[in-house]
Amino acid sequence: MVVVLLVGVLVLVVGGCVCVVWAQRGGPRWVRVVAHLTLGAGELLRASEKRGRRRGLNGSGGD
Repeated sequence: MVVVLLVGVLVLVVGGCVCVVWAQRGGPRWVRVVAHLTLGAGELLRASEKRGRRRGLNGSGGD
């Protein structure tokens, strides 16, 4: 079950990357929409990673 979920996520990621490249070359409108959503999701992940790192540096972690 977990393998099926991971394969599904991998297919979505690869498909999003293909749409980003295709949109750069002037693909159809739906490709540009998917590319925009993919890039937006990447920005959200990057922002959440920065927030998590910032909390880890300011927190009182007891290593």
